[in-house]
Amino acid sequence: MSLCSLVLSTGPLSAQAGLKVVGTGDGLEMLREIGNGFAAEHPDIALEIPPSIGSGGGIAAVGSGAERMGRVARPLSESEVEYGLEYLPIAKIPSAIFTHPSSGVETLTSDQLVGLYSGAITNWSELGGADLRVRLVRREDADSTLQVLKSTMPGWKDLEFSPRSKTALTTQDAIETAREVEGAIAFGPYSRPLEDGLTVVKIDGHHPTDDGYPSAVTLALIYKAGTLDADMEAFLAFSRSDQARALIRNYGGVPTGN
Repeated sequence: MSLCSLVLSTGPLSAQAGLKVVGTGDGLEMLREIGNGFAAEHPDIALEIPPSIGSGGGIAAVGSGAERMGRVARPLSESEVEYGLEYLPIAKIPSAIFTHPSSGVETLTSDQLVGLYSGAITNWSELGGADLRVRLVRREDADSTLQVLKSTMPGWKDLEFSPRSKTALTTQDAIETAREVEGAIAFGPYSRPLEDGLTVVKIDGHHPTDDGYPSAVTLALIYKAGTLDADMEAFLAFSRSDQARALIRNYGGVPTGN
């Protein structure tokens, strides 16, 4: 079991409740792996990286003072900056399109992708795949990956989703639906574990880790400067360390900053 599945700590809790980093599900596995490395170096700091409550949930929790640190996969708005939040980007994570292997399709053009999500293409056989109904999985309008796809993927700016699509409320829900439902196609932040049991689709000939792939989200940590303490400073420093940067690359991300 991953150390981060509960609380990252190999020593007794300090007087405070520990450090919880709440927010987006984008890059969750990668951030938990960074947390494992941090725990090994700082066994006296109880670090928890819980399941997703979304970027907005993380911003609200840190902005209100309910939590001291959050994780987001979108930039802060002007009103959110007024909360006094600091924004520290740590990685760019490509936005991946992935399918249940039963689809029989490993590469799509951007036009075909639009055809799928608009509902114009309803069977994988229309794309040379299996004679199987396409099961569309989308995200809510505010989702960070969807916002990046709309701003970068050809044809997505004004894309109207098929009403027959299912809305996944978290990244994990989208991934699990694609793993479990034959014919399913979904999208979310890329990580190497997606390659296990799913088909990560090339778009216009480019895999998400290729230089020519257009879509990526930025994973960042947020906090209020006035709440910064030694535990938080240690985790912020570790998240930008050479060890963390290597872990980010191992998960298919691109480290940001120095």
